[in-house]
Amino acid sequence: MKNIFIINGSHPFAHSGGRFNETLFNDTMGYFDSNENFAVKSTQVGDDYDAKEEVEKFKWADIVIYHTPIWWFQIPFGFKKYIDEVFTEGHQNGIYKSDGRSRTNPDINYGTGGLMHGKKYILTTSWNAPKTAFTLENEFFDQKSVDEGVMFGFHRMNAFTCMELIGTHHFHDMEKNADVPLELENYSGFLNKIILKM
Repeated sequence: MKNIFIINGSHPFAHSGGRFNETLFNDTMGYFDSNENFAVKSTQVGDDYDAKEEVEKFKWADIVIYHTPIWWFQIPFGFKKYIDEVFTEGHQNGIYKSDGRSRTNPDINYGTGGLMHGKKYILTTSWNAPKTAFTLENEFFDQKSVDEGVMFGFHRMNAFTCMELIGTHHFHDMEKNADVPLELENYSGFLNKIILKM
């Protein structure tokens, strides 16, 4: 049995009600709950949480699934606060022990002090930006993908803990041109491919 920890990084703010990410979060919960090969825990960062309990969820999990909208080309401030608090609580307690360097040779081995060896993660993001903003010449993101550009630091954060990426799925044009049933169908296909790798 695999342990799945699902995090909804969305929370209501200003004109963003977080409805799509809540739908996606619930869809993911249902997907894994319906399969006896998985045990599931979850967190919605907009709700109250205890950092120590969240660390235990990371330690328990085989796979962490992050769902996040992108606000101003970054993760929401509530999600960033969650990561800062929980990962700091996990210092020398299951998430990381140090930055990996030694005082005798501090120039090498940065980022090798993680404690989450063998754990994997999945990332989904949702955007107002259309996919073409990342792929077409002379468009906004200079043909850098989501993972190579805006989310590069997020992936490095997980690598710092020694988690391994097993897949990303990005939802584009979700404010002006969303076809939610089709997006969820495509996402289900993505999860099916991931399951085959497990």
